[in-house]
Amino acid sequence: MKSRVHVIISGQVQGVWFRASTRDKAEQLGLKGWVKNTPDGSVEAVFEGEENLVQEMLEWCHHGPPLANVENVKVKKQSISNCFDRFSVKY
Repeated sequence: MKSRVHVIISGQVQGVWFRASTRDKAEQLGLKGWVKNTPDGSVEAVFEGEENLVQEMLEWCHHGPPLANVENVKVKKQSISNCFDRFSVKY
């Protein structure tokens, strides 16, 4: 079963390779979507793929890469769109 979530990750998550690491993990899991920094210092992402793999990605988001200090992960389920052909970093 497919799943799609919109995520906002806050804490020390910018300037610590969070976006690149998120892209690498999402690609490893075969997920599609995007990740980007936001002006308030958080990281925003959309993950779409098999439900168990999306869940694994969400678990990873709670700690992120080694230099990150994740304080909060807000998750909102969304409808599947199938509009992504890959996982990308937005600038």
